[in-house]
Amino acid sequence: MHLEQEERSEVLSKVLGLGIQELQYISTCNRVEFLVVDEQSYDSDRLGLFFSRLKPEWSKADIDWAIGNSSLRTGFEAVEHLFRIASSLDSLVVGEREIITQVRKSFDECYSYGITGDYLRLIMNKTIECAKAIYTHTNIAKNPVSIVSLAYRKLRELNLANDSRVLVVGAGETNTTMCKFLFKHGFKNFTVVNRSFENAEKLAGLVNGKALQLDELQSFSEGFDLLVTCTGSVDPIFTEEVYQQLLMNETGKKSIIDLAIPTDVDSKVIQKYSVNYIEINELKEVSKSNLKARKSEVDKCEKYISNKIGEFDTAFQERKIELAMKEVPLKVKEIRDRAVLEVFSKELEDLDENSREVLDKMLAYMEKKYISVPMKMAKEILLKKS
Repeated sequence: MHLEQEERSEVLSKVLGLGIQELQYISTCNRVEFLVVDEQSYDSDRLGLFFSRLKPEWSKADIDWAIGNSSLRTGFEAVEHLFRIASSLDSLVVGEREIITQVRKSFDECYSYGITGDYLRLIMNKTIECAKAIYTHTNIAKNPVSIVSLAYRKLRELNLANDSRVLVVGAGETNTTMCKFLFKHGFKNFTVVNRSFENAEKLAGLVNGKALQLDELQSFSEGFDLLVTCTGSVDPIFTEEVYQQLLMNETGKKSIIDLAIPTDVDSKVIQKYSVNYIEINELKEVSKSNLKARKSEVDKCEKYISNKIGEFDTAFQERKIELAMKEVPLKVKEIRDRAVLEVFSKELEDLDENSREVLDKMLAYMEKKYISVPMKMAKEILLKKS
């Protein structure tokens, strides 16, 4: 379902060509969703047309697979679903704030393509309001649950200087995230070691560091204050012998963040040397505890969502009235102009200038009221019904 950035505008415009009024495309790490404003119901035939426009290269079997593996929500159920997504209740990690930014950016992107409109704008505004209220007034995002953020929080307690020598072993996703975190918080002295020198260079480039190949670790002589390691090695990389060599006869206490499974640091190193050791199993337990605490906040979040659905319902109905009555000002102006220029034109010719001025003011006043009063009455009726 994923669409590359460079193809989105063209592909989504073709999908819109099915007669869809408005369209928004959301893609995150674990989901692809389409928000659609459409008068037609979405049975298997309509979904088939949708997917054939989305992926013209797909076979019938591919399209049947997509239909069978899609989840469809309509009306207020769809709006509630979007509120839950932006509030991270349906995320892989409950309380992860990044999703609200992803949802907002997806709207901005689709707006730039000219495929969103008034209803999606209204829905998106209420979605962001809901998510912000939940993040502000509940503890859903209070305690960190990502391994990297937990590791950094523990490291921060050690008060390491920003110019500490950081030796990074492994250039995968976890270490990349960890290094970005450290770099963002002021650390600036990085050496990245990896089996693939190309990947080491890539990560080192992100943090203005130096890159080395893994076999150069044996002869590394620049020392370290913080060791960050996460590799796929089955056996410990940092045996007593390797660790002793890396120390370069320094006797100060070192800090180690070991995020590998199994761990990269031999247990004998932890027992023999003076280290602050942060390892993944301990962090996982803290993460589970924090995630459990976050999930206990879900009931509070559900109440906010329920209230915001009610607010959206009212705002949505009001907007429908406004759109339905958008012709009223033009019709009122037409009646006024006809009265002045045709029906009462001869009578108006007999009026003096002062009388004409008073009459113009009176007509302008009545025109304004004829526009605002029906709108106000319609909204009041709507609110009473709600």
